[in-house]
Amino acid sequence: MPDAIVSLQHVDKWYGENHVVKDLNLDILEGEFLTLLGPSGCGKTTTLRMIAGFEDATSGTITVQGERVEEKEPYQRDVNTVFQNYSLFPHLTVYDNVAYGPSIKKVPKAEIRKRVTEMLHLVQMDGYEKRKPEALSGGQKQRVAIARALINNPRVLLLDEPLGALDLKLRKQMQIELKRLQKKLGITFVYVTHDQEEAMTMSDRIAVIRNGVILQIGAPMEIYDRPNCRFVADFIGESNVLSGTVRRVNGTSLSVETPDGMVLTHGDGFREGEDIYISIRPEYLSVQEKPHEGFTLRARVKDFIYMGTVVKTSLDLPNGQELKLSRFEADSSLREGDERFVWWEPEKSIPIHREEGER
Repeated sequence: MPDAIVSLQHVDKWYGENHVVKDLNLDILEGEFLTLLGPSGCGKTTTLRMIAGFEDATSGTITVQGERVEEKEPYQRDVNTVFQNYSLFPHLTVYDNVAYGPSIKKVPKAEIRKRVTEMLHLVQMDGYEKRKPEALSGGQKQRVAIARALINNPRVLLLDEPLGALDLKLRKQMQIELKRLQKKLGITFVYVTHDQEEAMTMSDRIAVIRNGVILQIGAPMEIYDRPNCRFVADFIGESNVLSGTVRRVNGTSLSVETPDGMVLTHGDGFREGEDIYISIRPEYLSVQEKPHEGFTLRARVKDFIYMGTVVKTSLDLPNGQELKLSRFEADSSLREGDERFVWWEPEKSIPIHREEGER
């Protein structure tokens, strides 16, 4: 496993009485694409800004390449930041924007010219040297901002929702290009977003944050397939989450009573009588006219949504909860108003311990 190039240990951040980041411990590995993912106000951007040096940690230690940086100015840390608004100098050309960092460091002009040319080629902006930011599209501005950050050869590139201002098609294109660029350069990328699909597409690892706490960190498929709490199950992709009580434990097989019927799931460390959640992804849900063994959950077909490659079917349970079923093509046997029994392969569902106070 690669070494940690950035490490945060017991980091807290307070704004007055607002505890934004809470005892955060995180090792960011050399050469990885790590995404800090969470809803607005969860502390992800504050964490990024503390690494960059734009915010001071209230307590705890932050190291870059093994060296503590809490007392260092942003320009003294071996990291660079790309912001959502790009922060390009409007009065400077593309060339001068990219050349700004080396110019401040008194790098010889010939070397600056060489490096600017290399960076603009890397981000596919050859030929735009003389243009000013006002003559560029959003995607082009973003490329220039990345080139300006990379020209200083940082070991770590911090990206604060840099694609947020782009339209959907361009954003998806830039996601792929950013990931390719990161792989080519081998630089550590730390990326902040609230977009789950963006995080799943680009990341080697994702840290899911809520209320200043990392709830789960792991590879995208690990977090998608094995969420460790209800919030992660709900937040990463689409999921159907049912409440229930374990009625029978047979090894790792669990028989669970929900308000609308019995279901089966599969997991370790659960006991009879325990209140739990069950997370099941829409693509793993199945319906049929008769009950499946171990399942007595009945639902009514509500409607269908056609989304190009996927057809989503909405099902209503008797208690009013809605379930989602996804398929690559429509099921011609289903009609709105039909009643069906719902089931799934128990191994495809995730039982989740209920936290104290949750319902």
